[in-house]
Amino acid sequence: MHICLISHEFPKPGVPHGGIGTFLKFYSQLLVSKGHRVSVIGVIATAKRSVQDVNGVHIIEAAFKPKKGLTWIIKARILNSELEQLHKQHPIDILEGQERAFALVKKIPAIKHVVRLHGGHHFFAEGENRKVDTWKGFLEKRSFAKADAFIAVSDYVKSHTAKFLSYHNKPITTINYPIDFSQFYKADADKVKPNTLVFAGTVCEKKGIRQLMMALPLIAEKFPEISLDVYGRDWLFPNRSSYIEWLKKQFSSDELKRVRFHGAIAHKELPKAYEAAEICVFPSHMETQGLVAPEAMAMQKPVIFTTLGPGPETIEPGVTGWLCNPLDPKDIAAKVITALESRAQHQKIGQNARTFALNKFDAERIVEENLKFYSSLPG
Repeated sequence: MHICLISHEFPKPGVPHGGIGTFLKFYSQLLVSKGHRVSVIGVIATAKRSVQDVNGVHIIEAAFKPKKGLTWIIKARILNSELEQLHKQHPIDILEGQERAFALVKKIPAIKHVVRLHGGHHFFAEGENRKVDTWKGFLEKRSFAKADAFIAVSDYVKSHTAKFLSYHNKPITTINYPIDFSQFYKADADKVKPNTLVFAGTVCEKKGIRQLMMALPLIAEKFPEISLDVYGRDWLFPNRSSYIEWLKKQFSSDELKRVRFHGAIAHKELPKAYEAAEICVFPSHMETQGLVAPEAMAMQKPVIFTTLGPGPETIEPGVTGWLCNPLDPKDIAAKVITALESRAQHQKIGQNARTFALNKFDAERIVEENLKFYSSLPG
């Protein structure tokens, strides 16, 4: 098969990226390893069109110049032109993109269009308690109407998205993200720094970092040496101001002494950060699935994840980790204290977590599930 992925954020060396970028890179290489042709098309605000092959993945970055009020039209025209050209050269069997990917794409009947539910505008608007943008909401509905099938990355994102958008009785399945277990190895317990918490992810409100920092003084009442290492890129407000700088102003200088902001690090460096943690804490307000918790679990680390969204699909409390209410600093503190007081159980809980992660996020099985679903689509 020729599988084409629409993405404007395929990872580049040295450039920070999020979980979707991590998924795209690993997944595309898995497909290539199975003998399939994989192309990635993105429309990027850059000076020159770029075409390159990275580990067998054919990457096309089409250039465009942003024009106020016309950017969406320009990008759509360029994307459609690239797709038509690629399809003529190497007929595309599957075209895959995120929730809004197909809104302005001209459907080519021979191609099956698959939306992968990474968490769209409706999903996160509700989860973050904000209004649905009329234009973005329209694009999402239009894209869903054009799709031939859907893949959800968790049962939660599938059921929750259905509250707002119709799948139009098209085929839909849940297939988790695959994890590269060669990168997220079994951690060395001798490298743990006692009383160290680690958070990884974009440093923004929806990831629960503010509530986690609010929990630190409460944890310190029982564990005075507690500290927090934060790994992740800064989020910017609409006026381009820094969330991290705003966040620091919400806490006293004494409270900030417990927190170390390391900034964005390469994905391949994350295992070292997790290895040093006594506990990994990810109190996200909303996730579709997220990679950080299962990646840390794969390393046999004690993990605290969120009770919201896919948290209950990922962790069985007291068996493979713990779940906290990410909106309540007191509950976050209580779960961290429980975890620290359960040090004698860390090895067993870590082993359970690793076994669970190895089964649920097994790359070999997951890529085969995707291929089987693609092949099952009618026409």
